[in-house]
Amino acid sequence: MTLEIADEETPLLHANDYVEPQQKPVITGKTPLPWSQFSIILSLQVLEPMTSQVISPFAPQLIRSIGLSVAIYVGVLQSLFFATEALTTFHWSRLSDRVGRKPILLIGLTGISISMFSFGLSRTFWSVVLSRCLCGALNGNVVVMKSMIADITDSTNMSQAYAYIPFAWQAGIALGPLIGGLLASPTVQYPELFGRFKLLKTYPYFLPCGVIGTLALVWWCVTFFFLSESTQPSTSFARILGLYKGERSTLRTMPSDSGLRSKTKPLPFRDLLVTRVVIATCAYAATALIEISFRAVQPVFYATPIEMGGLGLDAPAIGIILAMLGILNGVLQFCFPMLALFPAISFAAKAQGLSYFVYLLVGLQLLAFVISYSAFGVVFMYINASAPNRASIGATNGLAQTVVSVIRAVGPAVANSAYSLSIEKQLLGGNMVYWLMAGMVCIAIGVGSALPKRLWCE
Repeated sequence: MTLEIADEETPLLHANDYVEPQQKPVITGKTPLPWSQFSIILSLQVLEPMTSQVISPFAPQLIRSIGLSVAIYVGVLQSLFFATEALTTFHWSRLSDRVGRKPILLIGLTGISISMFSFGLSRTFWSVVLSRCLCGALNGNVVVMKSMIADITDSTNMSQAYAYIPFAWQAGIALGPLIGGLLASPTVQYPELFGRFKLLKTYPYFLPCGVIGTLALVWWCVTFFFLSESTQPSTSFARILGLYKGERSTLRTMPSDSGLRSKTKPLPFRDLLVTRVVIATCAYAATALIEISFRAVQPVFYATPIEMGGLGLDAPAIGIILAMLGILNGVLQFCFPMLALFPAISFAAKAQGLSYFVYLLVGLQLLAFVISYSAFGVVFMYINASAPNRASIGATNGLAQTVVSVIRAVGPAVANSAYSLSIEKQLLGGNMVYWLMAGMVCIAIGVGSALPKRLWCE
């Protein structure tokens, strides 16, 4: 062994001993998406909106059969899921940073299945309330799936992965109302096929809810046997369950330029409240407020009698229209036009009845909503990029989802109450609710302008 004589020109560390932080590996090509795992996550994305949207076509009839105000209590019913989700989603996301994503997904799928079967067997308002609250409280899957996508992608393919989310989400939005509308009250719609089943006569909404509950059980099995853990749990909980075996995940993780395998620990809640997280969360919340308000008013507007300003459609027709919205949204991906068309459609229906022109206006409204929905894919990328460190991706998504869940809990009740008030009091000719929603769009534009042109970097 030879000794070197050091002077002021001798480097303290040799080049082969240390790589400067700024000398990050350069990714020369685009990393392929890990489709074997990513396809499972996408399929779970399809199931989530199916769970929330399957009740949309028959919710007005369900509330009316109980003897409550449709315009108000349909909004309350839609809000319950998000209200309970807001109380628990941040805790599920933080837990996923510690015990892994997979156990939380399995708990969420279990909650979906139990709550959907329970909803289908409910005959009173309070049993319906309990079912929706159970679904929201046990369901942390939305935020965990977003974190998983960040886990298995890198800077070269993340945008591609998030571009698929609206397609999967809209597939669920299309299938949910279609299942709900076509399978609700099956003994009435298909007496020759289901007329002899007393269970379906007593519980007319069990069949569509049971289909979703069964699909959740199927996807529980798919997740358990085929989905690999995407992050390193910091506790032994996942290992005890046998879901994480200690070996390095088979998934492709982000290379060192993104630092996803960073050894830093998840940050406490206070340290998450940095400016970029707040801006991204507010943009997500503003976008979600417009979307959930529109979706809350839409089925009630379709079910309201023509003479009161709606279209007077039944559950199957509403289900088909909402399914068309999901299909268009998934294929195509102007907020003001979609809102302005509500009074235009109402005026045309009063003048001509349910003519082809009215359905043309409905189609134009759905198309406008499709275009506006493309904002969500971009917002999700901003949320992940805003995380203070890669070990806090789950917590950052959880914080954003908590805020959005609060917005989605308040939005339907406020929007449907405003709709009811507008119709009953004829405020601004019955159009006050649409001006209110247009104001939401203005706020969202202002919040969106605060986002940078490029994603933040750590």
